[in-house]
Amino acid sequence: MEKTTPMVFKTALRKEIEGHRDDLLALSARIHAHPETAFEEHRAAAWCAELLAAQGFDVTAPAYGLDTAMSATVGSGPVTVAIVCEYDALPGLGHACGHNLIAAAGVGAALALESYADALGLTVRVIGTPAEERGAGKALLIDAGAFDGVDAAMMIHPCPFEMADFRSFALGTLSVTYTGKAAHPSLNPHEGRNAADALTVAQVALGLLRQQLPPQWRVHGITTAAGTAPNAIPDRATAEYEIRALAAEDLRELRERVENCFRAGALATGCEVTLERPEPDYLDFRGDPGLLELWTANARALGRPEPVEREPFACTDMGNVSHLVPSIHPVLDISGGACGPHEPEFAAAAVSPAAERALLDGALAMAWTAADFANARIVAATSS
Repeated sequence: MEKTTPMVFKTALRKEIEGHRDDLLALSARIHAHPETAFEEHRAAAWCAELLAAQGFDVTAPAYGLDTAMSATVGSGPVTVAIVCEYDALPGLGHACGHNLIAAAGVGAALALESYADALGLTVRVIGTPAEERGAGKALLIDAGAFDGVDAAMMIHPCPFEMADFRSFALGTLSVTYTGKAAHPSLNPHEGRNAADALTVAQVALGLLRQQLPPQWRVHGITTAAGTAPNAIPDRATAEYEIRALAAEDLRELRERVENCFRAGALATGCEVTLERPEPDYLDFRGDPGLLELWTANARALGRPEPVEREPFACTDMGNVSHLVPSIHPVLDISGGACGPHEPEFAAAAVSPAAERALLDGALAMAWTAADFANARIVAATSS
């Protein structure tokens, strides 16, 4: 992409972030102190919406058929950029993934752009997206039209290192229920159909399957029920599994092979099996090269650490967005490698001085990147 936003605008956007600094840090701390899990983020969504509404955004909350989703729009330029806010917490771990920072940084980027959106040729759409940790909220929002008409989407995520070109696994979930027939294990075992045995057969099949899976494919899960007493043949067994692959196309093949292992358990034991998908698949994240170039330049201008390159290591429903519109999902270091997401220590890191700097840097770098993207689009359109 050619030609970046004139420096006068970038200086003005920096001043906007500085002016909203206290409000943004307070928003982050407030969300962090009141963690809410997937689809329960009522306070976090309301706090983001209230701050945006107070600054003149056209706010809709709830939005897109989800109680804890929200949408806020400002500007009427020809280029629409979606800034994504996540705010769900982890069960038992609070904000050990730092979504308080994601929400506040997204709100901050939008607040910085509010006064200059029309001059920059932007329509800014803030989308509050519930249930990233579990539930694939963004996939539901895509189906509801939240990203219709969007030219680019962006968000930041805290991490133990700095990375611009974030990549993720595709993730699928599977709920398994075996139904058999109860019987006494001594008096009449031949009349029983052992649902726990069906699950055991499936797990053996999965163990053998792993020998033939590509290195980056993953299958893991837990047994959630397999009988209630040793003197009764179990007539019901259940399990929850996850599958991961490097690309959405691979995930479809992996799911079929895994589901066949569970079908084999039913066939071998005479039980019935029900296979369900409790949530939409999380697609692999695919960063847009042009947006990544703009982000990297802006992050360097702010003095952020040089980004590292890493193989996929996580999953995010932002991947679903990246399959639909050009997207970026850079990660910013808040712990120096001392701890990582989903560890208790990372929750403390999410309100540290390093986290506050990442929040403000992330907000400004997103605002600059959105401005640069709109400028490049408009220049390209007028010169063609």
